[in-house]
Amino acid sequence: MLIEVNPVNPQKRLISKVVDILKKDGVIAYPTDTYYGIGCDIMNKKAIEKIYLLKQRDKNRPFSFMCSGLKNISDYAKVSNYAYKTMRRLLPGPYTFVLEGSKLVPKIMLTNRKTAGIRVPNNIICLALVEELGNPIITTSATMPDGTVFDNPSLIHEYYKTRINLVIDGGPVPGQPSSVVSLINDIPEVIRQGIGDVSIL
Repeated sequence: MLIEVNPVNPQKRLISKVVDILKKDGVIAYPTDTYYGIGCDIMNKKAIEKIYLLKQRDKNRPFSFMCSGLKNISDYAKVSNYAYKTMRRLLPGPYTFVLEGSKLVPKIMLTNRKTAGIRVPNNIICLALVEELGNPIITTSATMPDGTVFDNPSLIHEYYKTRINLVIDGGPVPGQPSSVVSLINDIPEVIRQGIGDVSIL
């Protein structure tokens, strides 16, 4: 199913429809402030397994997940004063912050070092979905197994067909990766330079 959602003022009825699908083990594709993403409810192990299969990804490489804001992040990660101040300056935005996960994060979503990649995208549709669902949503770029990135929701819909329950067309996205920054032990480390400006770190 492919639905159009207004990127500036998402229709509440459509957001609720997507969230109903997420609550029923659903996997969705949606726009972010970087690429189109693929995701599910972080608390739904069955749906997470589906995404590992879709992406043909090793289970030792957990996916990142989206929160709705800093308060939401502090439920799912250990956030020091330094990390809080740093993220407050940059979020929402095209960044993935690596933090130590809290006990609320399912083990399948943590690395061996108990860390997790967390995003708060500058995208109204994403934030509306997370808020309505009440849990973070997994986020991984919508790509083919060879790494080719889809830049168009209708192509995602055509490629994955019934393997994804719903694709949101939320208009064009930048089509570039987020900057990945580790804030473990209050030492900022740029793991990947993307479109998020890391010069202030």
